[in-house]
Amino acid sequence: MGCQSIVAAGMLFALAADAQDWARQELEKSPRHQEWVPVKYGSRVVHAFLVYPEVKEKAPAVVVIHENRGLTDWVRTVADQLAAAGYLAIAPDLLSGMAPGTGKTSDFPSEDAAREAIYKLLQDTVTADLNAVADYVSKLPAATGKVAVAGFCWGGAQTFRFSANRVGLAAAFVFYGSGPDSVTGIQAPVYGFYGGNDARVNATIPKSEELMKAAGRRFEPVVYEGAGHGFMRSGQDPNGGGADKKAREEAWRRWLDLLKKM
Repeated sequence: MGCQSIVAAGMLFALAADAQDWARQELEKSPRHQEWVPVKYGSRVVHAFLVYPEVKEKAPAVVVIHENRGLTDWVRTVADQLAAAGYLAIAPDLLSGMAPGTGKTSDFPSEDAAREAIYKLLQDTVTADLNAVADYVSKLPAATGKVAVAGFCWGGAQTFRFSANRVGLAAAFVFYGSGPDSVTGIQAPVYGFYGGNDARVNATIPKSEELMKAAGRRFEPVVYEGAGHGFMRSGQDPNGGGADKKAREEAWRRWLDLLKKM
């Protein structure tokens, strides 16, 4: 590789690293207690970002499942905002041990590399990771024991799938993620949040509605017109579009209302 190519590659990595500076700044300004915790089961360790709410009473928990680019700073701001609303929030890095040097998301050289690794994960490993994280957070002294799950993009699809594999979930919040081929095992209500300009994912909604209705389970999807895929992230980005910002605000209001009813 020539010098110009090396410089260009370095600039691309730097741009990727700086892409969520605004998210890191939000995290740094937060008054809430944030910490990285190792969730261990068997020989595996899942690194998870945990945020405590500033409340007197014990709090219900929300497991936050990241997008296909791994546990980014933006996903961590979602956990922080849930804690600001009074919930114990934990965001596991499902790429733990998968990066160079057995590292996590932040140890990949680029978002593309993290994305490639995501699609190599075994579904059984993802389920086991999420079960371990849900068990961990439910048993914390500050927790009520009630656990909900929420996810975005790839994490939205994993949320829907996990709700079929986890007994006792209080609710599942699917943000622009496709539904599973089978809903057998789903007990918790599933609430969907979709962008109107997201034909690929939205084409899967009717099948999910059909399967959930046949199973006698609650599935309530809402489509936010004019918003694109990933509107929760782009709507928070200072450079994001107006339609995505509007959709994000409406989705957050709905999400918080639903969390209160768990």
